[in-house]
Amino acid sequence: MEFEEYVSARGQELVRLGFTVSGDYQRAEDLAQIALMQAFRSWRKVRNADDPHHYVRRILVNEYLSMTRRRSFTEAPTADLDPQRTVPDHATHVANSDDLWRALATLSARERVVLVLRYYQDLDDQTIADMLGIKPSSVRATASRALASLRRRPAYSGASESNRLDERLS
Repeated sequence: MEFEEYVSARGQELVRLGFTVSGDYQRAEDLAQIALMQAFRSWRKVRNADDPHHYVRRILVNEYLSMTRRRSFTEAPTADLDPQRTVPDHATHVANSDDLWRALATLSARERVVLVLRYYQDLDDQTIADMLGIKPSSVRATASRALASLRRRPAYSGASESNRLDERLS
């Protein structure tokens, strides 16, 4: 598979993964671009890997975790936008208003990555452990702590919301 074919087939999936772990569409695009740029630099090695997509996803996840450790990660632009000139994006509103997303945003970066890889990417514990460079038991413990933390959240303690959240994560 050539690099251009890979980007056409999997590029949007990488952006979705980036959005799911970061919660910011612009940061998701940056993460996907960085992952693809790094993959391109060593495409022969990536192409010859057992699963090239796994390799690129790992690059993206590692870049996100590295990004969260930087001081500049918490900086936010402060420029005022003219509401007359901007058009709200309906998809962003839906994603930001989702109960599950707000709950995930309260978790640490590692907990969020573990839950996203497990439930959104449908990866098993061993694969997640390989991606993060940890043991499968650490993946299970992190997921367990993250789920327990989500269930304790007072903002999500309503019976119907709590049940919906549990159903989505189960």
